[in-house]
Amino acid sequence: MASEHPLTLTPWLLNLTAKVTIMTTQRPNFLFIITDQHRADHIGCYGNDIVRTPNMDGLAARGLTFDRYYVASPTCMPNRASLATGRMPSATGVTTNGYPLPLDSVTLMDLLAAAGYRTSLMGKSHLQNFTDLTVRPKTFAVEGDGVSPPEDLSQALRRRIDGPEYQNELRSAWDKDPDRGVALPYYGFQEAKIALFHADRVGGDYSAWLEKKYPDSHELRGPENALGNAGEIRAPQAWRTRIPEELYPTTWVTELCIDALERFAQDPERPFFLQCGYTDPHHPFTPPGKYWDMYDPAEIPVPESLGAEHTDPPPFIGRLKGALARGVANRTYVHPYAVNEQEARESIALTYGMISMVDDGIGRILAKLNGLGLAENTIVIYSSDHGDIMGDHGIMLKHGLHTEGVIRMPMIWADPKAQAGQRSDMLASAIDFMPSVLARAGLQPFTGVQGVDVVGLVQEGRQPDRTGVIIEADELPENVDVEDFFKVRTFTDGRWRMTLWVEEDFGELYDRDNDPLELHNLWNEPEYHADRARLVEAMLKEQYRYADLMPRPVYMG
Repeated sequence: MASEHPLTLTPWLLNLTAKVTIMTTQRPNFLFIITDQHRADHIGCYGNDIVRTPNMDGLAARGLTFDRYYVASPTCMPNRASLATGRMPSATGVTTNGYPLPLDSVTLMDLLAAAGYRTSLMGKSHLQNFTDLTVRPKTFAVEGDGVSPPEDLSQALRRRIDGPEYQNELRSAWDKDPDRGVALPYYGFQEAKIALFHADRVGGDYSAWLEKKYPDSHELRGPENALGNAGEIRAPQAWRTRIPEELYPTTWVTELCIDALERFAQDPERPFFLQCGYTDPHHPFTPPGKYWDMYDPAEIPVPESLGAEHTDPPPFIGRLKGALARGVANRTYVHPYAVNEQEARESIALTYGMISMVDDGIGRILAKLNGLGLAENTIVIYSSDHGDIMGDHGIMLKHGLHTEGVIRMPMIWADPKAQAGQRSDMLASAIDFMPSVLARAGLQPFTGVQGVDVVGLVQEGRQPDRTGVIIEADELPENVDVEDFFKVRTFTDGRWRMTLWVEEDFGELYDRDNDPLELHNLWNEPEYHADRARLVEAMLKEQYRYADLMPRPVYMG
């Protein structure tokens, strides 16, 4: 079972004046709703006229919507760590899925808890590893002859991230003991109910709940127990789950959040930060009940870039399409894969079903927030950890590719004390989330924060001091189904998207104002060499700004 530790007041909190203590009751609550792998343009208020998202659209109507909010990394663990810390993956150490956030990291939740907030996590966290699959030895092998160093000196840092303290979200451990819980406080969360993985295979605290509701619940899960769908859906990783709507993970997360709000309402003088972590609309594609066929694939447009001619595309795309053409494509895991038009339509239709179910859950939570009288002092934020390629260029999922659908996050900030219906085209990043929340709570971030308060800047009519946004991705071979580790770096300034494939010695350059589908790679075009040089210089300068200066020096050398 989870172990609870008393909240320890840090020295800076003890030095706060009595005035700040009084102000605690006036600080806003935060309801942070975060989904998994949800493209910004898969929401009505972002221009999608097919998917039904009335509650997300309602938040946008009464809040601030960011149109150019980008990830720090287009995969789950790195970007979630950046949201929690306000720091780039290269600074947090969470550079790809497979690296847990070091437990000595200071998070947004730590600072809020130290200032008197109740901090609660309901649903997906993914700040630690889900699986105990090991990385192939050659990935990090040291070349050369000689005697290997002792095990405790075999890595550049003595700090290790593979001990039992980093097994809080390990699926195999939860399967052995479904009631185990996470060790509290968990990265600053004073309470947590954890969801692991996705679709109808979610584990963690959800598994224990489901088993109590439906003994032998394993009989409801996976394609082997799926309801018949007469073969009409053939997309990879799609099956009609036997789990009913009322027992599906989306419903579980919704009801956990409603329960948390009811508890918080009993002590309205103390502010809260509630993170509502939905596991959908991430693949596999298993929307339950009515959400399975809510959208007809025949009425879903094929992504315009799927069959279009691409000038000088990344070799990675060619390899994926080649594997499909030869009948050897591996389309069963988390790595990207190629699809045909019908598979893309079906995948999008099922994703829309998952999104609409999440939106219905959000509607229930917002209704409870209103019913409890908490809405007038609660900032509701909607976002996702990253997007999905979702058929663009004939590819699905994520990893490797930095197309707009993957790297742009939805970000809706509904503050009851601010102007309604605002939109901003400010260049923003996942690292800006943490300082924006802290600023609205009247708190300063720690030394080493790399993001800025973009919400405050919008209200002041000012721009952040940046020429563009950096996106970092280090890809483990297992996550992209390749032999060797590779790095991808992207710089976007709103108009241009430039991506460097370090190991492949390949570059991408797109003028998105004139080529929004990113079909014409200008990297090697002579007439664009000046633009390329200018963007490379801007990218380097922006990257240098993120050079980490932690820990803070005490004395000058």
